[in-house]
Amino acid sequence: MPHERCLVPAIDVLDWLREQCAEYDFDLVALYRARGDHPWPLTAHDENELELKLEDGAHFLPLPKEPAALANIVEVSVVDYLLERVEGVLGLQVARGTERGYPDLELTGSALDAKFYAVDVKVARRARGGRRTQSRITLYTGNTFFRYPQLRWPGTFRPFEDYEQHLTLVCLYDLEPTRYSRVSNLELIVQPTWRIGSRQRSSTTREYIGAVNDIDALRQGLGEFDTPGAFYTFWRRFNFRIGRAVQQQLDRLLAEQRSER
Repeated sequence: MPHERCLVPAIDVLDWLREQCAEYDFDLVALYRARGDHPWPLTAHDENELELKLEDGAHFLPLPKEPAALANIVEVSVVDYLLERVEGVLGLQVARGTERGYPDLELTGSALDAKFYAVDVKVARRARGGRRTQSRITLYTGNTFFRYPQLRWPGTFRPFEDYEQHLTLVCLYDLEPTRYSRVSNLELIVQPTWRIGSRQRSSTTREYIGAVNDIDALRQGLGEFDTPGAFYTFWRRFNFRIGRAVQQQLDRLLAEQRSER
């Protein structure tokens, strides 16, 4: 019998993700409150009528406007959608990361020649005018798994260097304060992470590597580096602070690595 890999069509991860994202629809309407103001039973013939009746019946509360809370909701929706899309795809397997770990999704399987691909989801609000993100997207934490790619850090599936490719899925939205969903014009962009890298940190107080904040540059993958090597060299030489907690983790991981030799 032929080996399974001979029977499974190969998948280009970047193209596949872009195809799935083109069909995504943000359908989270509101927070649902059980107690309503209407007679029972409540009947509806389709989802549009149901939404109107729930809104009229005081069942809806708006999603949070606070950026981190709203971003978390959008991210969960997108990740759940991609998990569903993987189901039934021959030769493709997926694992979901932890809430504060890296990456958000890990893809592998015979359709990918058993190689591992990291997919990290980032959510950003468009600034006024729509040409830039309101704040710079964080691509990586620069002083842990990225700086020491041969080590498996807590919250990761495997060492950073074990991935065939690192991809970032950027979710751009406009804030609509008067809408229950708060979100409009949601746009999903998938790029190899290095292609949207900048030479700026995304925080002045934390050890975060920032993306370019020009939206056209994000769409076209026109970051501030010409090659992956230039991106990795710049940021791995960057003088990130190594705090006590990170140093303790690093010492433990290096000791474990030495003991395994």
